[in-house]
Amino acid sequence: QVQLVESGGELVQAGDSLRLSCTASGRTFSNYAVGWFRQAPGKEREFVAGISRTGRSTVHADSVKGRFTISRDNAKNTVALQMNSLKPEDTAVYYCATTEANTWSSPRNYNYWGQGTPVTVSS
Repeated sequence: QVQLVESGGELVQAGDSLRLSCTASGRTFSNYAVGWFRQAPGKEREFVAGISRTGRSTVHADSVKGRFTISRDNAKNTVALQMNSLKPEDTAVYYCATTEANTWSSPRNYNYWGQGTPVTVSS
């Protein structure tokens, strides 16, 4: 079992930056790749970014590429999502999740999820 807790979400203005954190406890965190997803009201959960077990490999969705950066610190059991140049369309609840799969974009490939942290970007 892995417990995940997200933090850092808040209300910001368009153009601002925000850093989300995902802190893990339980099983060895470095055994899992980690993904960030987001879900806006009335929409499906959307892949945002993923990072490999070691942190050497990352993937970012086209909608956030160049603005968001995922990183991890296995010594601290944390994964961060640095979000720059935020837009109103980035408004959503952001979730982190763990996976043992080699493909990261589908929520179905993830086994443990956090409760989410809300991000609201005003125009």
